[in-house]
Parts: sequence; C-alpha cells; structure tokens
Amino acid sequence: ALQMREQCLCLVSRLANQYAISPPTVRIIHSGHACNVEEERYTERVYTIREGETLELTCLVTGHPRPQIRWTKTAGSMSDRFQDSSVFNETLHIAKILRTQGGRYYCKAENGLGSPAIKSIRVDVYYLDEPVVTVHQSIGEAKEQFYYERTVFLRCVANSNPPVRYSWHRGREVLTQGSDKGVEIYEPFFTQGETKILKLKNLRPQDYANYSCIASVRNVCGIPDRSVIFTLTNRTASPSIKLLVEDPIVVNPSQTVSLVCITTGGEPPPVLTWGSSNDSLPQRSVVNGGTLTLPAITSEEAGAYSCVASNNVGNPAKKSTTIVVRALKKGRFWITPDPYHNDDNIQIGREVKISCQVEATPPEELTFSWLKNGRALRSSERMVITQTDPDISPGTTNLDIIDLKFTDFGTYTCVAALKGGGIPEISIDVNISSTTVPPNLTVPRGKSPLVAREGDTVELECLVSGKPKPIILWSRADKEAPMPDGSMQMESYDGVLRIVNVSREMTGSYRCQTSQYNGFNVKPREAVVELIVQYPPTVEPVFMEMRQGLGRPVVMTCRVLRAHPSRVLRFEWLLSNRLLHAGAFDAQRDETEYTVRNLNRDGLGEYTCNVINEAGAGKCTFLVTGEDSCPGNTLQWCTFCNKPQRQCFLSFQGKLLTVSKCEVPICSCLVCKESHPRAL
Repeated sequence: ALQMREQCLCLVSRLANQYAISPPTVRIIHSGHACNVEEERYTERVYTIREGETLELTCLVTGHPRPQIRWTKTAGSMSDRFQDSSVFNETLHIAKILRTQGGRYYCKAENGLGSPAIKSIRVDVYYLDEPVVTVHQSIGEAKEQFYYERTVFLRCVANSNPPVRYSWHRGREVLTQGSDKGVEIYEPFFTQGETKILKLKNLRPQDYANYSCIASVRNVCGIPDRSVIFTLTNRTASPSIKLLVEDPIVVNPSQTVSLVCITTGGEPPPVLTWGSSNDSLPQRSVVNGGTLTLPAITSEEAGAYSCVASNNVGNPAKKSTTIVVRALKKGRFWITPDPYHNDDNIQIGREVKISCQVEATPPEELTFSWLKNGRALRSSERMVITQTDPDISPGTTNLDIIDLKFTDFGTYTCVAALKGGGIPEISIDVNISSTTVPPNLTVPRGKSPLVAREGDTVELECLVSGKPKPIILWSRADKEAPMPDGSMQMESYDGVLRIVNVSREMTGSYRCQTSQYNGFNVKPREAVVELIVQYPPTVEPVFMEMRQGLGRPVVMTCRVLRAHPSRVLRFEWLLSNRLLHAGAFDAQRDETEYTVRNLNRDGLGEYTCNVINEAGAGKCTFLVTGEDSCPGNTLQWCTFCNKPQRQCFLSFQGKLLTVSKCEVPICSCLVCKESHPRAL
C-alpha cells in the first residue's frame, strides 16, 4: 500500500507539473518525402526535398498555457525579402512543393510567458529541367571577328538545384577536352556551372552530326539524367519570318482581325509563337500556326502584337505590328467669355469662344464640323473656326464669335467624326443666350459638417447653379490624400459625392469646385464640406489571462486608445453577462478599472468591460483564474481553458470525475488514497 501511495503521488506530481505555468519550448520534426535531413554547422538543419513532393513539418511545443504557433518563411538564396506565408497550425503541409517555395521556415511559439520560442529549418528543393541546346555561328566576314574560320558554338543550358554537370556526345562518341583537335569544351566564366559550350572550329565534314547534351545532378533525390539532341547539318540556319499585314492596322470595334506570319527561312524549321504588349493574348484569341485571329475586337485589345520564330539557332526572329481600334470618347465643351476684358459673363458686343474637345483613336482621322440651330456653319470673318494639330491628343476645335450680336444667340452643335467611319459621331450642343450665365456653388444648409457612422453610406452635396451647369470636381481639402475610389479627384455631374462604407480615415474636409468642362472657362468656384465619421472605441487589452491566488486582489484595467466621439464615453463591467459596475469616463482619463478585493471561486471566470460611445462599443476581456492552497499531503492541479476550448480532466480528492470541454478554469485539490488507485 505504501509503494502504491508513492507511485500515485509521483504520478499526480507529474500531472501537476504538466499543467503548471511554464514558458514555451519548441522543436521541429519532419515527415513526408525528404531526400535527406542533415545537421550543418551552428546547429542549422537542412531538409532536402524533390520538387513536386509533399513537404510536412511539425512544430512540437510545450508550455502552459498552450502556446500560439505561427509559421513564417523567408525567401531562398535568390532573395532576402521576407515572404509572409504564415500558418497557424502545428503542422505545415505543402503539397507538390515548387522550387520557389524553398528557403528557411520558422516556427514561433509564444504564450505570454518569457520570450517566444523560435526554431528554424532550411528547406532545399531539388529539381532538374530539360536541357536546351542553342547554336550560334561565327562567319569570317563578320566585323570584330575573333575567329577567321567558320566556327559553330553549341551551348547547353539546364536549370537545376543542385548545380548541374554536362557531358557532350557526337553520335555514340563521348567528347572530352583534348579528344579532338577540332573541338573545344569550356564553361564561360560568367556562367560557371550553368552552361557548357561545345566549340567546333573550322567546320569539317565529320562535324555535321547528331550532338547530344546530357545534364546530370548525380541522381540526388532520385532525379534522373536528362538529355537533348541537336542535329547539325550544312543547312542549319537561324530563322527569318515575314508578316503579311500592314503596320499599323486600323480597324473598327467588333471587327474580326487576322494576323498572318510565315517563315521564310531557318533549319531546323522554326516554331512560331504570338505575344502582345499586354503580356498575354486576349482570352478569346485563336492561334492556328502562324495565324492569330482576334474575333470582335475591342478597344481594350488594341496594342502591339508580335510574331516570334525560334529554332534554337542564333537569335529568335521577331516581327511586330500595332492594331489601332477606332474610338471617339469623352466629348466635352467649355465657354470662354472675352479674354481681353477678363469677363466672367458673355456680353453683347464682345467676343465669346466655344471650345469642343474629343478623345479620338486614331487622332489623325478626327474631323470636326459646326452647326447653328441645326444648319451647317462655315468659318467667316465674325465666326472663326479653328482646330488644333491632330497630333495633339485629345483633339480640340474652337468657334470664336467676334462682336457678339443678339442674332448670334442660339444652339451651336459641335460634331466629331472619324474619316474611316464605322463608329457613331459625337454631337455636343452648346446654348448661347441671354440666360447663359456662369456657375455659382453653395453648400446646402445643414449639410456641413456631415456626421456619419463608420460603415454608413454618405452623400456630400454642393449645389451648383448657372447655365450650363458644369461638372463638379471633388478632392480632399485638408491633406494630400486619395479620394475613396483611390484617385486624387472625382467627377460629379449633379454635385453629389456618394461614399459607400465610409471609414474613419475618410474624416476631413472635402473641396467641391467647378471645372471648365461643360461650363464656363472662368476662375473655379469652390466650397468645402466637412465630414465627421464616428467609430466605436478601440481598446486594449482585447484579451488577457490573469492568474491570482484565492483570497488575493485582482485589478483589471481597460484602456481607450481612440474613439469618436471621444467625450461621450461610458463603461460597463460584467462577469459572465452579469452587470458588476457601470459609469462614465472623466474628461481627464482614458481608462477604467475594476478591482476584485478578495478573489474567491465565485469570482473566477470571464470579465468583460464594454466601452461605449454613440457609434458602438469596444470590448476588453479578462480571463481570471485562481490557485488554491491545498492542506496536508494534497497536491494542487489547475487546468486552464483558453479559447478555442479544449478537453479538461475534472477531478476532486483523487477521483477522476469526468472528461469534458470546460467553459471556465478549474482548480482542484487532489488526494491520492489507497482505496482509489484507479482514480488517476
């Protein structure tokens, strides 16, 4: 019985130690398809894996309370930039690992006690791509010649990790340095270990043969050797091509465009590919050999298209053409009163200019015409029509009315068209009359300052009068910051700026001002609207676990970092949704405290402090756990349940009562009795 008692107490002691408060420790173990795991200097561990296999690293941690785990990765040797690929599980699992995912992986564990525990392991991903042989020729007549005979260079390149080794064969013959006076094998100093060049000097009949380059990484990770064959003949030549299209190609929207590219030389026969200035071909494009078809082309698909021919001999051949899609857009006008008298109004007997602007593609096809009250208007001494240089984009036309008369009042129409036709004209009407007046801008009463809550949809408003009414431009007035859509300026045709899901960063002053577009070309009128965005308090700590012995005091402090409005703050302290205390903040204080003077079992649990303003509430949470002083030979065993919940063993006086998920921390005194040996 005495021996059983000692064993029982020992086991209980181990359990108590297991659940005692302790800082984190961590180590990394591996599984999956490792080729090799080796220890290097300075205790660095290197995990080697083949590309395409599954990487599995497990972070084993100890510590109480349960530490939080975070995996991070730094880039491999090609880059020192930090890449955030964090995983918050014990096991990091990467299926079909890529070469770019090699690097150093860190496991970090922390539970608020002491310093975080960090371990790392370097992951080296091995791979070997198919080698590529390219051929380059040196002709005796070439300028800056290095060789006076006809020389051919065969260059072999294969991407790999670890570094690759190459060997050359001519037919079945193994070529080595010195084995043939007409052959040299070397590595260029600037690509050591990456390429192997086979130099054929002063070509001989036997040099026209099949050459094979074998790339090897010595079967590491079970990666087999790879090889490529190139046939050198007296007809081997670099590619040449021809585009059977004009440059540029001007088309109308929705038109089907076909680009045809043919090879005019090259041995072996070149392979043709298509590319565009937009990095990728349009999704609906169709490539059939050397023909690229773009069905129902749009303005977004305009740009440069290139045909590239490659046969690994010399440099690839490339021919390009540009597709221009006709378009007319952004038709605008403005009225300029007599500039010589600095007028803001148009007046009888003085000059007035009407300007019309359109963005045209291509700009050289843009033409303008003017109408008055629907009838064609020609340039004269008193009605002067001018047009800007078509190379200036966007194009502009001006109608100068000299010595304005009452009979000149009416509707003037500017018509923009493209010579090629096929797309609709743009017509812009401008009314000139005694009621044509410059704009005026005001902010409606009660619309500034405008108070909103974070997440609301708000409308900032400026009233614009005048005839015609111009476009209103909105921008930030209090700082150089972008507008809600990311631009520095937003347009409004009705004077209203609508902001969806407004955030606290959008608080500030907004300037509305008249633009010259679709109105008078005079000094802008402007006004300012104040926007105040209210948001709930941001508080700290968001969550804190506090441990204290029973019978001792506990002080909890909830601090306000920022809130708007900040002066209308009140607080509520709760224990398990039971209200303990409530009140308002002093003007000089930004925190509230709650004290438990004598902690008992009823005081254990989750305390919540809600800090409230007009916009909502911020919440501090405190998890209070206690420790007993156990009498006699009993041992204390405290289990702490943090979110997310985990299983706890509930026991009392040596009896294992139940295994369950607990909502609150449990502390109990354990007594090991001989009559209950199975209790543990």
